[in-house]
Amino acid sequence: MNLFVRVLILLALCMWPAQAVAQPAVQSTAAGPQRTERIEAELVPMSAWAAPGSTAVVAVKQTIRADWHTYWRNPGDSGGATTLTWVLPQGVRAGDIVWPVPERQRISGLMNYGYSGVVYLPVPVEIPASARPGTTLPLTVRALFLVCSAEMCVPDELTLRLDLPVREGAAPLDPRHGGSITAVLENAPRPAGIEARIALEDGVLTLGAAGGPLAGRDPGPSYFFPFEGGIIDHPAAQTGAWGPQGLALRVQPGGETQATGLTGPVGGVLVTAQGAWEIRAEPGAAPAGTTGSGALAAAADATPEGPGAEAGTGLGIFAQAVLFAILGGLILNLMPCVFPILAMKAASLAASAHDVRHARRDGLAFLAGVLTTFVLLAGALLALRAAGEAVGWGFQLQSPPVTAGLALLMLAVALNLSGVFHVGGGLQGAGSGPLARLPGGLGAFFTGALAVIVAAPCTAPFMAFALGAALVMPWPMALLVFLGLGLGLALPFVVVSLTPGLLARLPRPGPWMERLKGLLAFPMYATALWLAWVFSRQTGAEALGLLFVAGLLLALGVWLTGCGQAERGFGRRGVLHLTAGVAALLLAGAALIMAARVPAPEAGPVASVQGAGPASAPWSATAVEAALAEGRPVLVNFTADWCVTCKINERTSLTSAGVKAAMERSNAVYLVGDWTRRDDAITAELQRHGRSGVPLYLLYTPGSSEPRVLPQLLTEGVVVDALMKPSPVGRGLERPGA
Repeated sequence: MNLFVRVLILLALCMWPAQAVAQPAVQSTAAGPQRTERIEAELVPMSAWAAPGSTAVVAVKQTIRADWHTYWRNPGDSGGATTLTWVLPQGVRAGDIVWPVPERQRISGLMNYGYSGVVYLPVPVEIPASARPGTTLPLTVRALFLVCSAEMCVPDELTLRLDLPVREGAAPLDPRHGGSITAVLENAPRPAGIEARIALEDGVLTLGAAGGPLAGRDPGPSYFFPFEGGIIDHPAAQTGAWGPQGLALRVQPGGETQATGLTGPVGGVLVTAQGAWEIRAEPGAAPAGTTGSGALAAAADATPEGPGAEAGTGLGIFAQAVLFAILGGLILNLMPCVFPILAMKAASLAASAHDVRHARRDGLAFLAGVLTTFVLLAGALLALRAAGEAVGWGFQLQSPPVTAGLALLMLAVALNLSGVFHVGGGLQGAGSGPLARLPGGLGAFFTGALAVIVAAPCTAPFMAFALGAALVMPWPMALLVFLGLGLGLALPFVVVSLTPGLLARLPRPGPWMERLKGLLAFPMYATALWLAWVFSRQTGAEALGLLFVAGLLLALGVWLTGCGQAERGFGRRGVLHLTAGVAALLLAGAALIMAARVPAPEAGPVASVQGAGPASAPWSATAVEAALAEGRPVLVNFTADWCVTCKINERTSLTSAGVKAAMERSNAVYLVGDWTRRDDAITAELQRHGRSGVPLYLLYTPGSSEPRVLPQLLTEGVVVDALMKPSPVGRGLERPGA
């Protein structure tokens, strides 16, 4: 059984990547500015037209909302650079972004490099000599911006288009944008014949630069922006001196440099009061003449303490994310999807309540199981996101093989609780009353792992901010946030297990525990049925039939295993029963694999009517825009069949007669975004609102640029009040913990 459990857990963690699908192709969009709640972007030309065989310059113009920012090619301590993916006519080629000098944005002890306000990112575009004058070249780019404030980061993706005219002769500047783009190009860093060297001595990096425009003048306040992260300690002050030929900066090394030393040249941008230049510093001592004339003036941050200045005396973004993760994990204990596992854990804790040593061991083992599984799931999620996959929290249950494997695992746990077979003991173990679990600390560890796997699809209050922040932080910080979430989930049981006074108040073990053990089997049966239902929604009747066969064979296999255990309890070997049981389990595994390989049916956008509630239609951005254009409010429900909280909200709040009446009175449209199976458009929309999972409820009202985010735990009154009394306060992104 140990091997069987481990195999199923490995399947749950490893089979998801096989379900990955390609990102949708870029679709053309109308020329002109495109916008989200945080940023407006437009593809604009520098010149009025382009001549055949020339190099034209276009730019992605960003107009960034106040208190938000985007990032340079090296974002610094957190964030991500703007990326451009082009779709161009045959023969047209786009070059790299010409990056303007970034701002230094100090936020809560971190240093980021980025932009705020209005920013132009110029790009050279080669026009083929075969381009015909009098025609236009459609240039389309998919721009992905990571737009951040002091509280959260949201990836915004916009598809921009420019129809560039082709004419003969030199073109004048575009009257709207030509001057601004020209200014960016004139001031953009470029090589200027500067000799640069860099050395690591006594834990300090010394960057020396000499010659070219640096010779013979005081450079004034100076700063070095490396092209790669990890080279320098971004928040640390940069000090130094200047001389007749140049300057020498003293810089604290970053984590990568501290770990490996200098392994090659270091490229970056050196900014002084005289200008900004690209340099490539080779390892070695600073050139002669870079000191002796005086000390360098300190370079001031563009935003001395940034939007999070008050974080110096309070919680920074990272500390806030960890705190909210712990609070979210605590509240996760109250979410319905976790009840079956936690009830089993509570009963097992009662079993060892009056053995302080065993209770302490079980509590710490449960904590270890929770934290280990959170790290594994979070690591898989972060790795997939880094590889470009659009996934969110609870991603494993979007995979039919994982859902099917978990359904069988829950069935096996339920049969174990019902006494069909026993883990880690024979009849003597069953008679002594240990709950159906692996023995000792290993059983507590497994229970913690199982709790995380089942709880992962849920999101609780405070989790939205924590998970949204974690997914854009550097991975070590992100894993600490996820560990905070696991600590919150396990904390109540750890506290009880480590507190003898609380343990003494629990009832002593006795016959009641056997009855409780049998009773707790039924929530596990219900969980197995629920997962089978989710699997049927993801796949279809044929795959569900094969899953039923696998479940039947699993039940037969563990029953035969239990018979073998009984035989051994009477002094017989029980080899026949055990062999037959193993064979049945192998057949169950084969049926599971066959069920997982049945092709999933194509999802169709079919409107639905749920109970007495309002009629629903599938969510899409186009549907939202169309309803708002008609002057109608829009209530959007992002849900999934594997999200128990979502289903409870739908049954008790969203599909009630009262909500239906309020929808009719307000002439609102009800749209449902079903995330049961992977849907990259829904994933992107969740990310746009700082979320990594469901549920998410949005209320759009005509005339408001941002939707109102409703609480994750709904009541009929909350929904009706939101529909009938739309509040101008609080529209937009939900505050952390709201």
